[in-house]
Amino acid sequence: MPVTDKTAAAKKESAKVWRGNWKRHLVHLFLLPALLFYIWFQIYPIFSAFLNSFFAWDGLKRGAFIGLENFVRLFTESPFQETFFRGLAHNVIFFIGIVLTKLVVAFVLALFINSKIRGKEFFKMVIFMPKLLSVIVVGFLFSLILNPTYGALNTFLKFIGLEELASPWLGSPDTALYTIILVNSWYGLGFAVLIFLAGLQAIPSEIYDAAKIDGASGLTMLWRMTVPLAMPSIMVMTILSFIGAFETFELIFAMQGSQAGPYYSTDVLATYFYRLAFGSVAGGESIGLGSALAVVLFLMISSATAILLFFFRRKEYEQ
Repeated sequence: MPVTDKTAAAKKESAKVWRGNWKRHLVHLFLLPALLFYIWFQIYPIFSAFLNSFFAWDGLKRGAFIGLENFVRLFTESPFQETFFRGLAHNVIFFIGIVLTKLVVAFVLALFINSKIRGKEFFKMVIFMPKLLSVIVVGFLFSLILNPTYGALNTFLKFIGLEELASPWLGSPDTALYTIILVNSWYGLGFAVLIFLAGLQAIPSEIYDAAKIDGASGLTMLWRMTVPLAMPSIMVMTILSFIGAFETFELIFAMQGSQAGPYYSTDVLATYFYRLAFGSVAGGESIGLGSALAVVLFLMISSATAILLFFFRRKEYEQ
């Protein structure tokens, strides 16, 4: 058979296969709405912020190209410099607080639920239930509970004779940030428990049986076996907690407003970005400076996430 005939036959066969599988290829079109939605609301804002950060702004109108001037002003000019580093410090405290409260407590609860106890499903349902609520609803609910005058917490403390412990939890700069950290931990505890529980249930029971035969005790198995083997779930929750801590906004906004009071004691980079980009902090230059802050926050989260991922992957390989 001539080469031209073979080529024509191959093309005919390929077209036949395509016509036979057109339904399979048609399925990919259903991904198009979600892809367009993701590009418009996720990818485009990121590139738009990068672009806007390199320009001067006069109100809502883009001005001349100024390079890195917005970034320089953000890090060196007052009051932008002081507010940025104060918000960054609060974000770091927020992350450490989340790790010490939510993650540690969630891991202990996951160990408890994973043990041979009755009513596991009930405990999982009760612990996860707060996650079904909206963050805004949780914020306003706890604002009422923690009200220093008629809040349920102070009222209960006074009722049981511990009125000396009653405090303006959200009204004092010394306690406001830590109070919000505890509320955030309560809200996200259920999700962390489910992730840790999935990691614990993936560990083969034969490993524990062999360790018991070798005489390993409970604490030894916990530190030498359970924690290392559950490292993938620990890695996932640590990275998610870091991203969540540096993106936190809704809960603080619902409980303390855009000013992140009292006296900016709960101010984080996200609330500062809100005031900088949409408020009157920077006047007509707000879009440029706000975009610069958004870019810095994006780069910080991306870089730190990559470092954490590399660290945990390395720990996995060493084990």
